[in-house]
Amino acid sequence: MAKSRLDLHKIFVEILGTENETESRVYFQPPPTIKLKYPCIIYERSAKKDFFSAGKKYLGLVKYSVSVVDKNPDSTIPMRVENLPYTSFSTHFTVDGLNHDIYTLYY
Repeated sequence: MAKSRLDLHKIFVEILGTENETESRVYFQPPPTIKLKYPCIIYERSAKKDFFSAGKKYLGLVKYSVSVVDKNPDSTIPMRVENLPYTSFSTHFTVDGLNHDIYTLYY
């Protein structure tokens, strides 16, 4: 059974601990008009990776770019994202007092 993007979304909501809140603060490809609330996780699809054996595809994973944005430079949220399977750290930067940790995730 293929994993869906909505399953990944639920994982991010659990990481933030916002499953009982009215707004999850997990955003998939948010439009520029949306006002983000922090801390948050922003993710977008960036590619697809297929794996083959004996000429047949046996696994297809979607590549996502995942950003954890938080005012707290010592937040534990980035480490919880980094601990997900098939996830690697890409970069960190700070803009307007907000810390951005960027990850590449295959799901």
